[in-house]
Amino acid sequence: MPQQRPLALTGSVGYDQVVLADDAEQVTVPLTGGRFYLSAAPYRTQTHECYYHNLGGCQGELVDAPTHLTVTTDTGQILVDEDTTTYANGFTGVWIPRDLTGTVTITAEGTTASTPFDSGPDGPTCLTTLHLT
Repeated sequence: MPQQRPLALTGSVGYDQVVLADDAEQVTVPLTGGRFYLSAAPYRTQTHECYYHNLGGCQGELVDAPTHLTVTTDTGQILVDEDTTTYANGFTGVWIPRDLTGTVTITAEGTTASTPFDSGPDGPTCLTTLHLT
């Protein structure tokens, strides 16, 4: 959504569910199909700490920025290798299989950042440590 963060509606993405809430109500929606939502925000000068991506609250530094995203497992399997553009919230998001570990790499404007990922039950859905250098 292109609106300024934080939004009136919040949505926290976990391993197997999304919790949506506003001032009056909270709803939990299960995530089925064995997929894990991984959200990543590359940055140059400013980031924030996060663990479970908040759809209405997280704001990354690079908005509408062209990037190249690669997600590779520890065994060398390439899950994602594509050109992307960060959304209005400064993040790019992908669905990957659950219960894997590996590395996320983002390249933007000739600079690259990498960080580990874990799509298991205790893994973060929000990666904000991709410092482009």
